[in-house]
Amino acid sequence: MNKLLPIALLLTLLLTACGGTTTSSENSGANANSPGASQSEDTFVYESENGPVTVPKNPQRVVVLTRFLTGNVMLLDVPLVGVDQMAKDNPNFAEQLKDVEVVSDESLEKILALQPDLIIGQSNISNLDKLNEIAPTVTYTYGKLDYLQQHIEIGKLLNKEAEAKAWAEDFQARASEAGENIRAKVGDDATVSVIEMFNKQLYVYGYNFGRGTEILYGEMGLKLPEKVEEATQTDGYLALSFEVMGDYMGDYVIYSKDEAEDNSFLETETYKSIDAVKNNRVFTADAKAFYFNDPLSLEYQLQFFIDHFLDGSEQ
Repeated sequence: MNKLLPIALLLTLLLTACGGTTTSSENSGANANSPGASQSEDTFVYESENGPVTVPKNPQRVVVLTRFLTGNVMLLDVPLVGVDQMAKDNPNFAEQLKDVEVVSDESLEKILALQPDLIIGQSNISNLDKLNEIAPTVTYTYGKLDYLQQHIEIGKLLNKEAEAKAWAEDFQARASEAGENIRAKVGDDATVSVIEMFNKQLYVYGYNFGRGTEILYGEMGLKLPEKVEEATQTDGYLALSFEVMGDYMGDYVIYSKDEAEDNSFLETETYKSIDAVKNNRVFTADAKAFYFNDPLSLEYQLQFFIDHFLDGSEQ
């Protein structure tokens, strides 16, 4: 966007086109967070990472600029008007997001036209000051909170903390019970690797890096292969060469597969000689539905693990 109009001018044009005017008490964007702004009965002060932000108690037009938090908002049944492209492409979200616009932190005019009453993003988004002029904007640092605490924090922001806590407690109990059943079948010492081909590079993932790793190695108590645990301690993942990939494969392998990637390594003798492959213990998931650790993705991952580990089938 090379010639970006000032946000204030765009807002004026938009309101004029709609035939309306705004007073300072009606403006939920910059004025609501400016020094000396009064809090109305329809708003409350949320303590964000960057300080207090006045947000609506019952947001009705939310823009989420990070695919990591879209499912959190959806599970809490808060209306979305804008999401990022990867969230829109998630097959788990397709039905609910079919009428929701695709936006980014660079598409300011488009976001303005959506008239959001709340914007949610990651701490490293661009144009934060301009977004705050459009609507109260709250950001989070990815990985600062674990996946359950992150959902509870989104619940606080959306004035639905009780619902968020209830889901977190219930999910943790269900995942733990599933883990007990799976370990009873595969053995307490069985190891599991999570791999993915991304941008022509094969990766193996450690704990707390999406793709179901939070559930597998956390709530379910399953083990990473020792080599994977050591190699992923710093970054959470390791890029693998095809020649040594067998050294990082556990007794079971979860393959997060993107059909658009080059998956030809699956036909190599090196891959076919891996014990998990020979023993029919590779479970293939749709990468686009498997990336993230929001509640809806976690529900999908949990059911995937129950179906595949407990019935022993390969897909």
